[in-house]
Amino acid sequence: MISDHYAWLAWASAFLIPWAALFVFFPRIGQTMWRTSLYTMPFGLTEPLFVPEYWNPPSLFDLAQRTGFDLESLIFCFAIGGLASVAYDVLRNQRLISLDPTERAHPRHRLHYLTLLMPFMIFLALVFMPWNPIYPGIAAMIAGALATRCRPDIKNRTWVGGVLFLGIYVLFLQGLEFTQPGYIQRYWNLSSLTGISFLRMPLEELLFAAGFGLYWAGIYEHFTWRASTRHAGPRVPLPAP
Repeated sequence: MISDHYAWLAWASAFLIPWAALFVFFPRIGQTMWRTSLYTMPFGLTEPLFVPEYWNPPSLFDLAQRTGFDLESLIFCFAIGGLASVAYDVLRNQRLISLDPTERAHPRHRLHYLTLLMPFMIFLALVFMPWNPIYPGIAAMIAGALATRCRPDIKNRTWVGGVLFLGIYVLFLQGLEFTQPGYIQRYWNLSSLTGISFLRMPLEELLFAAGFGLYWAGIYEHFTWRASTRHAGPRVPLPAP
């Protein structure tokens, strides 16, 4: 157990461990991880929307309490973006290729850019309503995942990737509560949430993880006009324990 003051930093940084392992042992997904992580990292700058309305954890240099911003959120968003984008590739031994030009020209893609903007528009439309800001975030990500229906080839990737990331997130959240007993109770603003929890995890955290995983599992392919295919090379073995 470490001081609560450094728990948020330690928890956010812990996500970098599987990130680094996947980057080293599965080099074919390295570019996807880097790019997606760089896309998601700036979302850490939205932390003032959630502190203290959603939670209020002690942060490095007390930045969150003094400014609303913190370094931990940037690390957290960087790491989970990369993990969510490649979990499916690792499980199914996939690699990305450019989408066939004839498929790109299909009429169902005529609203391609509007579809990509949909979650951001939904979030902006909902965030100023009188409710906790976590709910617009969840709704926006789920809507963004559903909007990928114009790419039926990434349907399985979206749902399987979402479930995989939810599983990863639950393990890390349980790890936080195991190493810092009562941390969630102390620093999440549970009184402004539904009050529903599973194994001491707020329902909202699980919905966030599910929505994040669903959206980011397939959005890189959607943005870059890529498609998954079976990796022809051998699997890269993990080191012996």
